[in-house]
Amino acid sequence: MIYATRRKATAHKVMRAAALLLVSLILILTAGNERAGAADETTYTDTEYDITVSLVTDKTSYRAGETINYTLTVENNRAHYYVSKAQFATTFTEGLEAVSADSVPDTVQKLESGEKAVITGSVIGNSSVFPQEDAPIPVTEAPGEQSGNGDKDNGVVPVIICVILFFAAAAAVFAIFVLKKKGNGPKAMALLLAFAMGGSVAASLGSAGTVAVKADDYDTYTVRPYVKVQYAGQEVMIRMVIELHSYPKRVTVATELKNNPKSITCHDPSIFKDFDGTYYILGTHITGGYTTDLRNWTSIDKEFRATFTKETKDLIRAWNTDPVDWYGYLWAPDVVYNPVLQKYCYYLSANGDNWKSNIVMLTSDSVTGPYEYAGSVVYGGFTAETIGETDVLEVVGGDTIPDRYVKYGIANKKWGDKWPNCIDPCVFYDDDGNLWMSYGSWSGGIFLLALDENTGLRDYSVTYENNEHSDEYFGKKIAGGWYVSGEGSYIQKIGDYYWLFMSYGNLEAKGGYNIRVFRSTRPDGDYVDMLGNSPLYDKYIFNYNQSVGVRLFGGYKWRTFNQGQVAQGHNSAFVDDDGKAYIIYHSRTTDGSEGHTVKVHQLFLNEQGWLVAAPYITDGESLSAGGVSAAGLAGDYELIIHELNIDYKHLGVQIPSYITLNADGTITGAYEGSWSVKEGTSYITLNFNGDTYSGVALKMNVENTLVETDVFTAVGENTQITVWGSKSID
Repeated sequence: MIYATRRKATAHKVMRAAALLLVSLILILTAGNERAGAADETTYTDTEYDITVSLVTDKTSYRAGETINYTLTVENNRAHYYVSKAQFATTFTEGLEAVSADSVPDTVQKLESGEKAVITGSVIGNSSVFPQEDAPIPVTEAPGEQSGNGDKDNGVVPVIICVILFFAAAAAVFAIFVLKKKGNGPKAMALLLAFAMGGSVAASLGSAGTVAVKADDYDTYTVRPYVKVQYAGQEVMIRMVIELHSYPKRVTVATELKNNPKSITCHDPSIFKDFDGTYYILGTHITGGYTTDLRNWTSIDKEFRATFTKETKDLIRAWNTDPVDWYGYLWAPDVVYNPVLQKYCYYLSANGDNWKSNIVMLTSDSVTGPYEYAGSVVYGGFTAETIGETDVLEVVGGDTIPDRYVKYGIANKKWGDKWPNCIDPCVFYDDDGNLWMSYGSWSGGIFLLALDENTGLRDYSVTYENNEHSDEYFGKKIAGGWYVSGEGSYIQKIGDYYWLFMSYGNLEAKGGYNIRVFRSTRPDGDYVDMLGNSPLYDKYIFNYNQSVGVRLFGGYKWRTFNQGQVAQGHNSAFVDDDGKAYIIYHSRTTDGSEGHTVKVHQLFLNEQGWLVAAPYITDGESLSAGGVSAAGLAGDYELIIHELNIDYKHLGVQIPSYITLNADGTITGAYEGSWSVKEGTSYITLNFNGDTYSGVALKMNVENTLVETDVFTAVGENTQITVWGSKSID
């Protein structure tokens, strides 16, 4: 009885919500219809991305046998962008025909910024459809106001749309309700599919005018201009569908001003600065490289791999012998120097099927090896039959596998619901000299263990609770869980906080890989982002583009780039001897391959103490000791807004808009607002796009050049969306 009452109440709530939605849609669409009816439909003008399209006829009324002359104008007022050549389609009311074979043009030529194309066309009525009339028709020589509301079905279409949206919305709400009932997953999915189809139909019925679509490194502007006139006493229409592509105009620099660094391939690079000042990175599949300037790298893959003896290889793979390719299953290492052991300690992921992975530690007298096997820090994927090969029972006690590792176990394939895949180690010292290791990945999440500095392995004296965010064996969970994406954790103290870096999404070029950061005053958390969100999840959520964690940057393409940068991730970070902080990661491009290279950007703290990344790779830049001046910063800027909802599946990248930071503190251009700098500092604040962005301003060399310009990097206080600005160099 109670259940029936609750179900009825829920149904009533669903209907009330759907009815409210229907009324709202009718009001909105009716208002829109009234506005459309008041428009002068003998002329059409629309502007998007500063590209204006207009269509106009020479008269509003025509006698039978007269020629209708029309003019299409496309004007490109978008600074630093050109409009590519485009072919388009033109259709007429039945009975109208082209005056001649070439009287209906179908091509807009390429337009540079500031240029416009004026295209004229002519059509005439077929005498069998539009016969001569006895009485003359009044002629208006110029377009004027019209009465009425155009098409006879203008009042009907919005109602149809509303009905479709009503049932679509009801289906969606009901689907959510059904999803909560066990066993109704397929039904709910069918309802959600119906909702999606209904929304698409409604959108297609309601579409008119323009559609702006972001795709790769250009903007697509689809416009549907039309005009209605009287011809022989009948209303006729000329319609077009024009798709314009707006590309940023490339900026090229003279050969002598180019400065391309020497990069290398190293997936999941972990940074380490040796005592002689050389920077090393070590990565997946036993790879690595070194540099002295954080720009020009030399690979050590071949030499490094050669240092591993057969005995060491056999010990590494003792827990998991599944892989055929020995290098292929060794992932994402990290290295630290242990002053107690007086050894370089190399922590390596030995990944295997069915979560049967472990993290091993090896030691050496040199950062580049040879390394000797020292032990395993943590094991995953154990069963009742294999638990004796691990140290699990030594930690949790007893002589049989605990029930929780069976309930969420390998046999029923539920291990990943709760427990980590033991990969991707990050080992670090906190301010008190304690040694820690974060590890884990998709599935059970990211965990943290205390290590014993005397051995470099697990600290068996530290105990952990058994609860939703902690496990006696695996340690404290600090992020992720329940198969929510998130891997490659890296923890680094910068300023007053410990920063947790993670990579969301899949690592492929079209996988949506992106770096998120959270901070805490303690190395073991709790970590939060600017909006107070925790990186922990207690249920599955598709989080690739979600606003949890400050995303330092997404896919982007400056006008000096040949290819867009995408799928940046699995980073490390460090603070150099001079106090500068850096992030090191691998990045893919939009060239259609899975090739990747190492990139290094400087990190800064804004006035509120949140991290922002420099817009270009590092090239020796520094914040000005005396701060920046508003007069020096004023000028025209390329602006990249790292919007969260990026079309990563199609290699979508953010391309520059253009704004002017005016000397009077206003912002004009693609966005309007205000800006200021804090006297004597490098802090900059920008107010536009409904948010306040706080960051730093400095001078940098435009990436891969010797051309210096002013730049800024900032993060939105309300949205935690990051923005980059670079003063135009052309």
